[in-house]
Amino acid sequence: MLTLLAALAVSAAPFKLTLTAPTHTPKAGSRWSYSVHIADAAGKPIRGYITAQVVDPFGGAHAVEFGSTTKPIVNVRFTGTFRDFVDWPSESRGFRLNFRVTVASGGKAMRVNYWIKPR
Repeated sequence: MLTLLAALAVSAAPFKLTLTAPTHTPKAGSRWSYSVHIADAAGKPIRGYITAQVVDPFGGAHAVEFGSTTKPIVNVRFTGTFRDFVDWPSESRGFRLNFRVTVASGGKAMRVNYWIKPR
């Protein structure tokens, strides 16, 4: 009975969330592109809200800025795929950071973490 409940809980995920990036060790001072894809269980793109943050080694969470602007990526609406880039500052070189993306859709939220160590 317990395995059946566990299987139902896994299959009952509200949506599929995928974070794609070229490397875990980007070069500081250059653009590091990433994309986030959200889809329903059938694979059809759906609408959602994204929040992107960088978590430093001390546990502080900092909002990621949208492209070359100073606007933070906090509850930004998108459908299907969200693409952007991060310019890692030279001061981040050598630190292990977490790139955290939270996506909400239909009253549910999912989070994915991607470790980064700029070189």
